[in-house]
Amino acid sequence: MSSLKIPIPFARVAVIGTGLIGGSFALALRANFPNIEIIGFDQPDAAARALARGALHEVAPDLAGAVRDADLVYIALPIAGILEFLPIIAAHAKSEALITDAGSTKVFICREAAKHFRNGARFLGGHPIAGKEISGIERADEHLFRRAPYALIAKKDEIDPRVKTFIELLNSFEAIPVWCDAETHDWAVGVVSHLPQLLAVALASVVRDEADETGLPLALAGNGARDMLRLAGSPYAIWRDIAHTNSGNISRALDRLSQAIDHLRTNLTSKELEQEFQGGNAVYRNLQKRD
Repeated sequence: MSSLKIPIPFARVAVIGTGLIGGSFALALRANFPNIEIIGFDQPDAAARALARGALHEVAPDLAGAVRDADLVYIALPIAGILEFLPIIAAHAKSEALITDAGSTKVFICREAAKHFRNGARFLGGHPIAGKEISGIERADEHLFRRAPYALIAKKDEIDPRVKTFIELLNSFEAIPVWCDAETHDWAVGVVSHLPQLLAVALASVVRDEADETGLPLALAGNGARDMLRLAGSPYAIWRDIAHTNSGNISRALDRLSQAIDHLRTNLTSKELEQEFQGGNAVYRNLQKRD
């Protein structure tokens, strides 16, 4: 969408965490709203790389300085970092600002935010379903959010003008807002995001343990195995916080998967296996409609 047709939604944006998600958000802002001023805060090396990549106009020396004059604060950190920084951001953000995060679980974050954002600055929980297995500003992409679901922890008829403006911004990125409460979000991503990640890790463990001196079975792995194992390349540092803050939902999802695997094992030579494939085909076709 041409930036000439879109009014500037926020004059100054602070991006806290300049890796894959924060960097992609900043690059998307620069592509759609070239007049927005973007200031970043991160570890010095990471912030310097984001500045060199052209994602930022400047780097703040400290967190308070980054958020103090920002109209929008976008927090793209691991969950533990978000929880740690929320009180500081709440203390220094201006009262008119919108604060939003990109954390992969929402109950803990929204609960902590509710303690600190009572008046003035507005907190909006968010989660772009748009990551990659390899993180870092080098993998950032201004089109990362295009046609990707973007969870928003608020009611669809939210009347706060700051939230409405953020939705307009997401629309300019061609993201797909999905409205839900924090508990529903964490249950849903436990099934469609966190379960696939742990399934990939488990599959990689089986492949590794089955390996022999000839390189089999990995030597015969094709695109199917590569697709299934892609998520096994994800960093533990990110997933540690996710597992800790969504353990109940993930545990239930693993139980359901275990039941499904047992069902398949029982029906390997029965007509029931065909019905399971048909059900799987239907889910895949439904996903394909989004592309």
